[in-house]
This record gives sequence, structure tokens and C-alpha cells, in this order.
Amino acid sequence: MSQENRAELRGRVLRLADLVAYQDGTVASRMIVNNPAGSITLFAFDQSEGLSEHTAPYDAVVTILDGECEVWLSGETHHLHEGDTIIFPADAPHALSAVTRFKMALTMIRG
Repeated sequence: MSQENRAELRGRVLRLADLVAYQDGTVASRMIVNNPAGSITLFAFDQSEGLSEHTAPYDAVVTILDGECEVWLSGETHHLHEGDTIIFPADAPHALSAVTRFKMALTMIRG
């Protein structure tokens, strides 16, 4: 999404889950905020899709908008549902997998 399109979202009441659509057999994403302080990206995961273990140099806040997933954070497993939020500390290994189709908002805090 271009900076111009992201600007169209400002000042509007939004339902985040409606801003990204499921796509069969893949993960769809849409960045809605991107600036030097951080970013907000929405994801829609088809069932059984996921992200392999990785780290990020910044804290990351994940909020589940729809569905269910399993999250692995520093060796612990968590089962998350719509409305749940988890904070990944900077440099902590984490991964996730869709139990059902699910959508999430990822907020990266730089700094």
C-alpha cells in the first residue's frame, strides 16, 4: 500500500479486520502505518499457514483480530484467540501458525 493510500485511512473509524482479506493457501498483508517511530501491518493467514522462527530488532505487539493461532515465544507455546495480544521483546525468537484462518495486527516499535 502506498503512502498516499495509507493517508486515506487517517482520521477515519476503521475495523482493522476488514482492511485485509484472506487468500487461499497464503498469507496476505497490508501496511497501514509506516514511519520512523514504527509500523502497523495487518496480516491474514490461511489455515495451516504461518511464520517460521525468527527474531526482530524491535519490540513487536501482535493482536489477534479474527480466528486462532499458536505462537511460540522463547520456547513457550501460547494459544491465541480473537482479542488476545502478545508482546514479543526485541531479539526474542518467535514463530506462529494458524490453527484456523486468522488475522492479526502487528505493531513494530522502533527505538
